[in-house]
Amino acid sequence: MDETYIKVKGDWMYLYRAVDKEGKTVDFLLTNRRNKLAAHKFPVKAIGNNVCPKVINIDKSGANKEAVKTYNKRRLKKIKISQNKYLNNRVEADHRFVKW
Repeated sequence: MDETYIKVKGDWMYLYRAVDKEGKTVDFLLTNRRNKLAAHKFPVKAIGNNVCPKVINIDKSGANKEAVKTYNKRRLKKIKISQNKYLNNRVEADHRFVKW
């Protein structure tokens, strides 16, 4: 999971992305604000639309880490959190296919 600040049709927005281990986009979310609600909303949306993962690799964002921990508590799941910089590069490279 990753978040990036991008310009969409003249407006700056936050792009939350999730990709699978092959590098294919699993889900994304565009929001006007970067806030706790958006960070918590995205994992629920991404996991709800796909299979529940065993491990999620995220960047160093504290909001994303807390969102996954909250998801685990609410759903009684045990999704592990990995914060490996090099594994997260796959998510970082995914944005090149997004058309602005």
